[in-house]
Formats: sequence, C-alpha cells, structure tokens
Amino acid sequence: MPDRPEQSREALLRALYEDPFSVRGPHETESGIVVRTLAPGAAAVQIAGADGAVLSDAIDDGDGLFVGHLPRRMPYLLRIHWQGGVQETEDAYAFGTVLGDMDLYLFAEGSHWQLADKFGAVPMNRDGVDGVAFAVWAPNARRVSVVGDFNSWDGRRHPMRKRPEAGVWEIFIPRLAPGARYKYEIVARDGSMLPLKADPIARQTEHPPATASIVAPPPVFTWHDQDWMSKRTAHHAPAAPISIYEVHAASWRRPPGADTGTLTWAGLADALIPYVRECGFTHIEFLPIMEHPFAGSWGYQPLSQFAPTARLGSPAEFAQFVDACHQAGIGVILDWVPAHFPNDAHGLEKFDGTALYEHGDPREGFHPDWNTYVYNLGRNEVQGFLIASALWWLETFHVDGIRVDAVASMLYRDYSRKEGEWVPNKYGGRENLEAIDFLRRLNRVVAERCPGAMTIAEESTAWPLVTGPDDKGGLGFSYKWNMGWMHDTLRFIAIDPIHRRWHHHDWTFGLLYAFSERYVLPLSHDEVVYGKGSLYGRAHGDAWQKLATLRAYFTFMWTHPGKKLLFMGGELAQPAEWNHDGSIAWSLLDDPGHRAMRTLIADLNRLYISEPALHRSDADPQGFQWTVNDDADNSVFAYVRLAEQASPILVILNMTPVARPGYRLGVPFGGHWREIFNTDAAVYGGSNVGNGGQSLGTSPGHYHGREQFLEVILPPLGGLVFRHEG
Repeated sequence: MPDRPEQSREALLRALYEDPFSVRGPHETESGIVVRTLAPGAAAVQIAGADGAVLSDAIDDGDGLFVGHLPRRMPYLLRIHWQGGVQETEDAYAFGTVLGDMDLYLFAEGSHWQLADKFGAVPMNRDGVDGVAFAVWAPNARRVSVVGDFNSWDGRRHPMRKRPEAGVWEIFIPRLAPGARYKYEIVARDGSMLPLKADPIARQTEHPPATASIVAPPPVFTWHDQDWMSKRTAHHAPAAPISIYEVHAASWRRPPGADTGTLTWAGLADALIPYVRECGFTHIEFLPIMEHPFAGSWGYQPLSQFAPTARLGSPAEFAQFVDACHQAGIGVILDWVPAHFPNDAHGLEKFDGTALYEHGDPREGFHPDWNTYVYNLGRNEVQGFLIASALWWLETFHVDGIRVDAVASMLYRDYSRKEGEWVPNKYGGRENLEAIDFLRRLNRVVAERCPGAMTIAEESTAWPLVTGPDDKGGLGFSYKWNMGWMHDTLRFIAIDPIHRRWHHHDWTFGLLYAFSERYVLPLSHDEVVYGKGSLYGRAHGDAWQKLATLRAYFTFMWTHPGKKLLFMGGELAQPAEWNHDGSIAWSLLDDPGHRAMRTLIADLNRLYISEPALHRSDADPQGFQWTVNDDADNSVFAYVRLAEQASPILVILNMTPVARPGYRLGVPFGGHWREIFNTDAAVYGGSNVGNGGQSLGTSPGHYHGREQFLEVILPPLGGLVFRHEG
C-alpha cells in the first residue's frame, strides 16, 4: 500500500482510504495475486475457488484486515467465518465500475431520465453473479458507504468507489437481493460523520416511522390497460370532460370495522374504484403518495420522490391499482412536490455535509411557511433528479398526470418573504429564473416522452400564460387550478342571501378571465382544513339552506367553463372539516339529504359528460354567453353553453331562498327548451319546485338584449339546466 498519510493502513481500516478499490480486492504484487478484505469482527476468512475449494487462508492482522492469495487471476469467493455462522460471497471489490460514461455525462448534464434504472439500488447480474448495484450523488463527501443488515450497518465493510467526473459514488454488492434494508453512511469533507442517509432514489422504503430504504425488485409490471393508454390523449384534451375526485388515500376509508389503519392498494382497488365509477368521476387525484416521514404533512413533505409510500403497499401493488383504474376507465393523477423538502436528518438536508439539493443561503434555501428546504433548481443535477422523478411515475406506473404543488412559491423569489429576506435574480427582479426554466423544461420533456399525460399547476397568482406554450413565453402546463374562481365563489355562498346583491361580482368575475388559461375549477382539500370549515359549514343558513345552496353551487361549477375537481367528502356535503386521522363521515349515507347530495354529484357528472356543450368549449370563449348577469337584486344568473354540432345548454341559478314563478329571461335561440336538470327535485332532497321536466317554448319579446324569451319557474336556492330542442 502507498505510504502517504491519506493512503495509510489506518485510513484503510477506518474506511477513509481515498480509493478503496485500489487496495481492497485482488491486486498483482511481486509475490503474486493478493486479495485484501476488511471484515471487522470475523473469526477467519478463506479464499475459495468458484468450485468451493479453499485456495488460501487469509491472514488477519488483528484489526479485521485479512490478506490472502490466489495462484492466478481467477474468479474466487470469500468464505467469512462470523460468530453466528459462515458467509460465502463474491468480493465486491473484484468488480469493475457500475455506471457507464454516458450515465455520468447525462447525470451531470441533468438529463438522465432513467435515473431509477441506474442510480439508487438496482438489482442486476454481473458476470453471472446476482447482486445489487448502488450509486448515489455526494460530490463533496470524503467517504460514502452502503450499510444495512447485510453488513451489520458497519460502514467499513462496503465503502464505495468515487466517480469524480460526476461526484457519484458506486459499488456492486454481490448476492444482495430485493428486500434488503440499507442506508448510506457518509463522512463529510471535514471528517465528521453525518446521520445515516436514506437513498434519494430509493424505489421502496420501510414503513414510517422507520426510515431505511429497501432494495426494490425490478419494476416489471403486467399491464392490461392498452385500450386506455391508446386513447389517453383524447381523454385529456381541452375539449374532453375531466371531472376529478381528489383523495387522501390513507383517510378516505378505514379498514372494515376499524377506526384506524389504512386500506392497502388492493383494498382501495376494491372500494374506491367502484365508488368513483358510481359517482361518475373520470379521474382520481391523490394527495402525494411519495414516501414522507410525517403523516400530518398529507404527503406534501416527501423525502423519497421515487417510492410509493409503504403505508399503502408495495410499488407492484400500486401499479396494479393504476392498472385496475385504467381498466375501469378512470385516470390517475398524482400531486407532486418539486418546490421543497423536509429537514429530517435522514433525508436530503446537507446530504454530503454541504448544501447539495438545497440552496446554501437561507434567503433562497429555506421556506418560512413550511420550515422546509427549497430545491436549488440552478443545479443541473437537481433539475434532472426532479424531472426524472416525474417521469418515473408517468412512465413506470402509467400515471396519467401530475399536479405540481406550490408553483407560485417557486416562481417568486420573495414568496412569503419580507424585504431583506430574499435575494433578487441577476436582473434585480423577484422572478425565479431557474424555476421558470425548470418548469418549462419539465413540461417539454413530459410532452415529448409521455403522450397524453397532463401536467397541472397549482398556481395562485396572476402569472401569465401558465398553460401557454414556452415558445410564446408560457410555462407549458396542460391545465391550471383556478384559485381565484374558488375563493370568490366560496365567499359568495357564505354571505346571507339578503346581502348577496352587494357581492354579485364574486359570482360573475371569474368569467372575465375564464379563457385566459386552460383551467381546472378546484374545491380541494385546502378549503376544508385549518378552521376554514367544510363546504357545508361555509354555506350560509340552516341545514335546508346549506344543502340547497351547495346543490346550486355544484351546478354552477359543473356547468361553468373549466374542468372539475372535488375533494372527498364534498359529495356527501360533509359538515365537519376533513381530519387526516379520521375518515369520510360515511354515516351520512344514512341521512336522506346528504345521500341525495351524492346522487346530485353523480348526475352532474353524467350530465357534464353526456352534453358536449358542457365540455367541448371549456377553453373556447365562443362557447359561453351570459343571458342574465345583471340581476343583482334577485341574485339570478343565467348563461348558455355552446359547442359545434351540439345542442345549446341553458343554465339558470337562483341564489336566494325565494321561489320565482313567471321569471322571464332572454335566450339566444327561439323554439323549445327542455328542462333536463333541477337541483330542487325530490330525488336530490328538494321540494320539486320547477318546470317538471317540460319542454318550454319561447315567446317573442325583448329581454336581456334578446328578441326571444322563456318564462320559467325558478326554485329557491336552486339551479335549472335546459337543453335546446331543434
């Protein structure tokens, strides 16, 4: 061995040798082929041939460094005698490099889109030997070792080889198999030992609160969703009906007979999929299912961007769930968090002893709202890591879309920061240029590699062209959540109807910008937590008024331009806020009024899907016309939805608890209009005030700027939908 201090025997014993592969394993010396292995605590080590015959007894110097000999270059085994038994294995230090030059080049460039196929823990066969290859990015570490049950969590046993051209450490450990627990033991540049780190690219993890990564089997899944995948682009087009049921998987329903615990993916397939079909939704959107240490974050503080949470089952079981959804005609969307990550010691925080995934300056790298770290999107490797994660879910698990969380916090450097607490960009502005570049790149790559997959932005500001193409200055998302519409309309239904005339614009304002982006109208989990109350609780009035108001409100939402999203429990008009430690109040199905709300949602979904005028023109301003938008005194609103080769649809909403017989309104087309939906129907818990499903003829007369009018009966706090006949 070289006699430089950093290459000394002591450094080898402490696994701080600059290049362990240059000393450990087989090496030619003047006395022949020498095999060195470090096995602290072993009683003896023998060098055996491939046939098992002992070739030499390795000599122990007393510190666990065993030295044996080979007669020539040849395959060999290490037969290690431990106190509890004998281990026989190939020598990890007899194998060459794991990653190819192109892997390292693409990783450093931030464009290695198959990271989880090459990095992390990858089962493979090398030279006829089964084992697991490990690769991890830690450019500033002094040493990185793989530790686990297989080596008694002793970092001296398997220190890794550094590939300095990319700052990546790697090793192939023979005879290791899927199911093994592991972490990385990292020594920082200054020689300090960091807390054991979970693998950033682990594909499977222990069940929290345990924090080890698990070697996952190769992701070879059997799919039966070819029909869905072949039609997916059409399912997600701006002219398609998209109605999303947002779900927190752990708390949607508890196992039968239990108040705690979670359904597995198999249990969700048996219960959730038929429920979503019954309710008529086209898609399920899950709050983040990427592994996260704290259940109370609902998944929005993930640490394992490639691993489905162990709380619900294995990666293979998640793939089977997606496959079952597709066979049932239901798409799957995942919330995905590239904005920030938690500060758990076993996670990404100062992963190699330096600010690696995060910014070093807390004015850029620490998020004051969530006490989390902000990804440093100025690093190619971090951008590549995140985009590869998104692709992992879309390509490997056939997921149909990702909803990108907290986009506004990424776009603005001063988001939730006071003066002096943020760093301007190179032009002195507040825009986060690196995040803009990342989001555009993400959307380009997804569009190129995943035909028909959606990207959806949760973006709460007036940032322009979120869904515009990047070559026109846009960010390139498929859809954007319409947070303004949600806030305005929820504020409106909370107001006493007698005062709604003074807040008429809250109901109508959204139509001024409804076609500036391709929108999803969200009534999400964020609106039923933290003291905001449930949708039912926020509606004004007694129980009758609350239910009637919600029936009319949902009708407005489902007939308004834009795709739809409703958080679980909303379909039952659940009175209580959502509690992630509880479940949906399924007992409400025993109450006729709340059970009827689910019937209304199901019928609205079917109406939305069956009437082309209600979805084909969601992104086309020619598909919407106000008929009545100025009757503030009565809080009556009416509009027509239009689409080519489709029957026009007329919607009338009365947002006061007063029935209005003989209400006249102008319409753009003469002839007959048939009432096809009435929120006050008895089947929905109403009092059957309306027009009895009749076909009403127009009369000549000047109303609301039209030359033809209808005379209708408006139910109290009710909504009517008419289809033009002719």
